[in-house]
Amino acid sequence: MSLSVDIRKDFGSFTLDVAFEAGDETLGFLGASGCGKSLTLRCIAGIETPDEGRIVVNGRVFFDAAAGVNLTPQERKTALLFQNYMLFPNLTVAENIGAGIGREVPREERARIISEELERFGLRGFGQRYPAQLSGGQQQRVALARMFAARPGILMLDEPFSALDAHLKGVLEQNLVSLFDAYGGTILYVSHDIDESLRFCDRIAVVEAGRIREMASGDDLVHRPQSVAGLKLSGCKNAVPVERVGAHAVHAPRWGVDVACAEPVPEDVTCLGVRAFYIERTDGPGENCYRVRVDRTSDSRFERTVLLAFLDRDPADAAVAFDDNEMSYLHQHLFWRVSKREPGAALPEVGDELWVRIPPDRVYLVTR
Repeated sequence: MSLSVDIRKDFGSFTLDVAFEAGDETLGFLGASGCGKSLTLRCIAGIETPDEGRIVVNGRVFFDAAAGVNLTPQERKTALLFQNYMLFPNLTVAENIGAGIGREVPREERARIISEELERFGLRGFGQRYPAQLSGGQQQRVALARMFAARPGILMLDEPFSALDAHLKGVLEQNLVSLFDAYGGTILYVSHDIDESLRFCDRIAVVEAGRIREMASGDDLVHRPQSVAGLKLSGCKNAVPVERVGAHAVHAPRWGVDVACAEPVPEDVTCLGVRAFYIERTDGPGENCYRVRVDRTSDSRFERTVLLAFLDRDPADAAVAFDDNEMSYLHQHLFWRVSKREPGAALPEVGDELWVRIPPDRVYLVTR
């Protein structure tokens, strides 16, 4: 199976302009709310019509602005699972599943497909219930069963776990992995959660402001990000603008310090990133060693997040006061994650002054 998309749609204040190809794989779309992820899927499904471009699924042209081709959603036979599942409240579970099957399918075959999907999704015995009588997880399984019953040429899921609690989400994620393996075709998966994308997707497209900034495997996105958007969406808490000051050094005006880098610095470098859990505590001066003050802390179950202010800033880089601009003030800080799992280890407290080190080989540099 294959998918080829090259479309553009102008909304005035926002323009969707995406081009990509996918094969027998799960391709993730990762980005913040409103960046164009869901809109891309709606264009493929025929719910939205691009202004220009082309969409081809498994050799069949769904949309071609130049040739005047624009198949209806029914003709496209795609399957799009929305966040709220879109079940028919007046139909039973079995009827909801059957709603995805074409009218040309004989009654006996229709019944066999419904029975097969009830079994596949663990819904045996629920066929005569209505959506209102089901839990959120059961409703999701009905929606997935309806998708599979339609025997679609492409599966598309739009943040299917956003409305579920953490425990139920974990269970259903494992079920979905098995279902994706059984499908064996092109699957598009929208998310704003990097960990969720890594669990499901063979490749991930980073979407920002209606455009795909980079497309890579999950491993490459985490360890070798190529864009500022990819850097931030991969979970990197420390991402700051930088200027090249040497073959292996940059200056970060927000922090007011120079940072040595193991990798050669590109001439057009724009941003530096370092993950919060790579920051090391050290005893004193040295390469990439900085004297800092703990300004804030916050705790989760297994770690403490610490905001560090650089005490020896370059005087040319003016510091921003909290009262002047809270966000700019926070961005001047280095985020540090400290494990709480080490017995007897002293955790940093607000007001502490100490030394930390940024390992040069843990620094990411991006140019776009």
